[in-house]
Amino acid sequence: MAMPQNSTRENGFCFTQPLDFSCPSPRPGEAGRTLGAMSGRDGCSTPLSNGIASSGAASPSGSCAQPLCTPAPAEEETPLEEGIKYVSAEGEELACGWGGFTPGCLQLCNTSKGVLFFLCVASFLQGMTVNGFINTVITSIERRFDLRSYQSGLIASSYDIAACVCLTFVSYFGGNGHKPRWLGWGVLVMGLGSLLFALPHFTTGQYEARSAAQVGVCGGNQSLPCSPAASSLSGYRFVFMLGQFLHGVGATPLYTLGVTYLDENVKTSYSPVYIAVFYTAAILGPAAGYLVGGMFLNIYTEIGREIDIAPENTLWVGAWWIGFLGAGAASLLISIPILGYPQRLPGSQRYIVMRVSEAHQLKDGSQKKASDPDFGKTVKDLPRSVLLLLKNPTFIFLCLAGATEATLIAGMSTFGPKFLESQFSLSASEAATFFGYLVVPAGGGGTFLGGFLVNKFKLRCSGIIKLCLLCTVSSLLAIFIFFIHCPNMPMAGVTQMYSGSALPDGHLNLTAACNAQCGCLQETYSPVCGTDGIMYYSPCHAGCKTVSENVRNGKKVYHECSCVDKALLSGPGNAEPGKCTSSCAKRPLLLCFMFVVILFTFLSSIPALTATLRCVSDRQRSFALGIQWIVVRTLGGIPGPIAFGSMIDKSCLLWQEQCGEQGSCYVYQNSAMSRYTLVAGLVYKVLGTTFFIVACLLYKPPPPESAPGSSDASENGTSDLQGHKPSLPAEEDI
Repeated sequence: MAMPQNSTRENGFCFTQPLDFSCPSPRPGEAGRTLGAMSGRDGCSTPLSNGIASSGAASPSGSCAQPLCTPAPAEEETPLEEGIKYVSAEGEELACGWGGFTPGCLQLCNTSKGVLFFLCVASFLQGMTVNGFINTVITSIERRFDLRSYQSGLIASSYDIAACVCLTFVSYFGGNGHKPRWLGWGVLVMGLGSLLFALPHFTTGQYEARSAAQVGVCGGNQSLPCSPAASSLSGYRFVFMLGQFLHGVGATPLYTLGVTYLDENVKTSYSPVYIAVFYTAAILGPAAGYLVGGMFLNIYTEIGREIDIAPENTLWVGAWWIGFLGAGAASLLISIPILGYPQRLPGSQRYIVMRVSEAHQLKDGSQKKASDPDFGKTVKDLPRSVLLLLKNPTFIFLCLAGATEATLIAGMSTFGPKFLESQFSLSASEAATFFGYLVVPAGGGGTFLGGFLVNKFKLRCSGIIKLCLLCTVSSLLAIFIFFIHCPNMPMAGVTQMYSGSALPDGHLNLTAACNAQCGCLQETYSPVCGTDGIMYYSPCHAGCKTVSENVRNGKKVYHECSCVDKALLSGPGNAEPGKCTSSCAKRPLLLCFMFVVILFTFLSSIPALTATLRCVSDRQRSFALGIQWIVVRTLGGIPGPIAFGSMIDKSCLLWQEQCGEQGSCYVYQNSAMSRYTLVAGLVYKVLGTTFFIVACLLYKPPPPESAPGSSDASENGTSDLQGHKPSLPAEEDI
């Protein structure tokens, strides 16, 4: 289809004729031509699959004295026309559109910046949903559907399980196929997963929280009928797991094919910046998920229904499902433009010509097999592709280092809000918002800064690995902050006895002389904060006899609480629903060092990814990222949330008891939670440091004489095979 001429293509290029790779030298003034193949002419070369042409030699370097570019003979030149086609080396159209529908207005987006924008939106939605909303609503889902932490950890891990199942297939065949179509269909599947994740809200009955009036005060009716249907809600975890599985299937192309599609269509020196922007959007997504998800949790899950318990009450369940509906609809919409992009962008072939290989050199030289243009197009090459990667020690140890980092990221992103909720005695929405404030500057800033440093200092592969090592060591030192913790808020019968004396570990004693006549039930958990600064299991356990409403803030106030210590009070003891506010003096220090840990952990992410792309051959980049993600998720992403969930369960002081079955955890021991986090952090950070050291020591770069040109020349877009410079126009800086 004829396209309107676009005289302002990316980087200022205006290409009007295809570029041919053959023997005659170019005439002056005929450099700015469209990069494409002119097959079928006499004396012209045969185009290869990667856009580099062969003129009878085994490789481009085989024809030492032959320049890269030659114009068409004068008699075959065609004048500029109003409408032109963009074609690749294989002759396919490079126009943006869907099938035959390629309107000219869409071609304004047919640039690397346009692709970056839509991929950033997709990664933002993925991060907001999978690493934001889900982690934010974990506590609410546990409460609503009677789940334990290890079960919610399994829900989180279902995403990585799906990715491991699909990664080999997607990265191998998608890497040699039409990447934007794989990406578009993946985003669409991800949207369907979000809609499925919200489905249990609409298929279950209304959430019946026992309100402040129903909980009862001392001497009230404390009967609590056992509802078998309540415990059966835990079966909905399989629906959540399926939704997460679809999230994983849909996001698989995004971080393998999406990264390589960007890398193939920009200059080598700009690639880390583009990838850093892409991953920064993926980091800002979870931050937005924490903030927006925390806001939704302040809305009661049954919208429109009035209830007299506040969000601070542990029985409160917020509107956890709204975010998934919005993210699902947005994902379905953003998949449409992504599906319209061509297999490669106009003008991208010049970057392939100028790229200098930094692939690790194997002793037997078998890495040269991947340079074959026909390599990787059939299933029979799959074992050879895997073998080449397994023989690359730098790649292997970069994968292992990524797995150790992924374990901590997956575990802390899933249970980080719960950690803050317990340490600082916050509500679920407050903890999610707090964690979002940490992730936005630390995670997003660290991700972008990592790509910027690689581009700023023009780091080669070995230098990039050393930067990763420096970041890992810095975060290792900062993680010792978990030696300190905030003490638990005193809770009568749980952390201390009613008389104020210490309570033996593992023993609950909720009955005291002050509430012995009240007939309180342990199944009814509705904590209140007494005016003596001590928390009580429920108004009944505090011995409160009457309840009223505070006119100023509308909150319930319990009066005549016999268990509340009156020694320091002028009047009778009172209590308010919710947790007591923590006044931990260590909070600023703990938050500051958590910021540092997150910053340096994410600071190494883009450099590590860039090193992975550099240490393998060009044709194996998509497949290498796929294999790396399999290793990272199998050893890190999948066991991370499950291990952290089990660890957090071990630090539980007070379990929910419902109909004789153990439910979710109500109260955690802060010191144990910090101790387990410290041990896990030290183990994985030490392993990560070791793997980066080994990767750096074993990396063997190509010999200088085998490079097609100098590094500086390549990064400036002026280097050429064997030092011969193609007559290409100068590029504008981005």
